[in-house]
Amino acid sequence: MERRSYLSAVGVVGAGALGGCLSEPPEQSTQAGITVERVVEGLTHPWGLAAGGPNDALLVTERDPGRLQQVDPNAGTATEISGVPAVDAAGQGGLLDVTWGPDDSWVYLTYAIAAEDGTTTRLARGRLDAGGDRLTNFETLYTAEPAVDSSGHYGSRVTFGPEGYLYMTVGDRQFKNFGPEHVAQDRGNDLGTTLRLGADGSIPADNPFVDEEAAQDAIYSYGHRNAQGLDVHPETGAIWESEFGESDGDEINVIERGGNYGWPIADEGCTYGTGQPIGVSHADREDVIGPVFGWPCGEDGPAPSGMTFYDGEAFPAWQGDLFVGGLAGQRLVHLGIDGHDVTLREPLVADRGWRVRAVAVGPEGGLYLAIDDGSAPIVRLLPDT
Repeated sequence: MERRSYLSAVGVVGAGALGGCLSEPPEQSTQAGITVERVVEGLTHPWGLAAGGPNDALLVTERDPGRLQQVDPNAGTATEISGVPAVDAAGQGGLLDVTWGPDDSWVYLTYAIAAEDGTTTRLARGRLDAGGDRLTNFETLYTAEPAVDSSGHYGSRVTFGPEGYLYMTVGDRQFKNFGPEHVAQDRGNDLGTTLRLGADGSIPADNPFVDEEAAQDAIYSYGHRNAQGLDVHPETGAIWESEFGESDGDEINVIERGGNYGWPIADEGCTYGTGQPIGVSHADREDVIGPVFGWPCGEDGPAPSGMTFYDGEAFPAWQGDLFVGGLAGQRLVHLGIDGHDVTLREPLVADRGWRVRAVAVGPEGGLYLAIDDGSAPIVRLLPDT
């Protein structure tokens, strides 16, 4: 049975559970052995997915209404969670990522906020109450500096590393001065960076630039454009990241402590419209770290968003593979990983016209996708039975 919850059919989403079940068969994938199941529908621009917590809850953020939902995939219901902060829901901003903390007692959110000089990315956390419909003890942990008069490139993906530190991406906010003075090359601000924080928002004493007076203490890596994918390799513990290029130049990176990833002085993409190179190739500079995989100028880059390593049991052949949502590419990118060697495999759901914003592995081993649209589903991929 295909499980659906038609949120739009009941008007404004309230705090109660919404649900419905249609007596339709699941959709068959064009790829053998895979069933595509819509577990809930009618969400407004879902952006973040988090599977887990004490009750294996599936949390979903909706970007532009700024809502947080708890989805029950088996019942086909979505319950709005109250206690979520006000967000700046304009352009690419709004309620963005969500993740569970290491001890499953805190829910972490990233979102765009309005500030005196513009907008910026904020990290905060709260506890999900026993009823599963309210965040309590909500507290701000970190606000990226500076605020900028822009509504784009917030970055905002967040994950926890094996040592319990939180990693968070901040975008470059669409600055176009493609040279060494670009904000992503300036460690004096948080723009175009990966941040590393304690679970309580504190600054780890061994962050790479804490002793550099002119640098932001939270920075772990810099020289990024707009990273919206972040996950931890299940065996090595390395932090992997996906990043949008300008026109192509999309990247898959392995994040190293203190690393400069080149944007925009070294890049494999090109400018919108003109197709001119941006900076030089990563290989032409010894002071930058190049991607482990990418789509250079002229290739059909996916516009990579959220990503996850597969560590479930439902698809044994996928163990350790990396799945990356493609927005403009309207596909789920499938990458085989062997150390830092990356192999492009056949994409999934490439025939649906879906902008895949986020991906997560569920407790039953299903692969969940958040589809970015004004009335969108959360989709689950399972083996044929």
